[in-house]
Amino acid sequence: MTGGPSESPVTEGLRSLEVRWIFPGQLEAAVARWFGRFPAVTETRQDTYLLRPPLHELSVKIRGSRALEVKVYGGSPGILQVPGRARGRMESWQKWSFPCSPVSLDTADWRPVGKRRHISWFSPASGEIVARAPGPDQLRCEVELTEVHTGSGHWWTLCLEAAGPVGPLRGILEAAAALVFARALPEGVEPGLNESRSYAQWLGQRPG
Repeated sequence: MTGGPSESPVTEGLRSLEVRWIFPGQLEAAVARWFGRFPAVTETRQDTYLLRPPLHELSVKIRGSRALEVKVYGGSPGILQVPGRARGRMESWQKWSFPCSPVSLDTADWRPVGKRRHISWFSPASGEIVARAPGPDQLRCEVELTEVHTGSGHWWTLCLEAAGPVGPLRGILEAAAALVFARALPEGVEPGLNESRSYAQWLGQRPG
């Protein structure tokens, strides 16, 4: 793997608190409409995750062929609960990102994951969900609905990720979740603990 230009800065470790739910099958139009009440930007990319050797409490991926991203799991502070709407396991992470050039990877050890991401941001200052990301030094919570494709089929995921200083992250995540789930998901879609997991955990549990 070839590093990027020497002047390219390495992103300092970013702390985050996130909860993610992953569901099998293609994203239903009713779920897309439910999320569509928020302003969002859309991006399409492929991330490639290191599966072997297994790295406990560590996630390594090539993000869109442009950066090597390393995330270290920092434990769970508990369960996010929105009564009658959602339950998920909150996870603390610290992330570093290193610029890199495109590289050929052994598909026996790495797993490509295609993503079409619809992204909004919760702004603590306004208490609203907005389409423009706050500045890098501002508290924020990313709200993401993503269509996922791997060699084994189609999936979709809903995620909330608060980033910034550790102290207020839980409050920001809970405030964003209250706003997101103020309207119930379509009938039959229930974000619960069985669906709550990180990409790394999900990929490690799936054969082929």
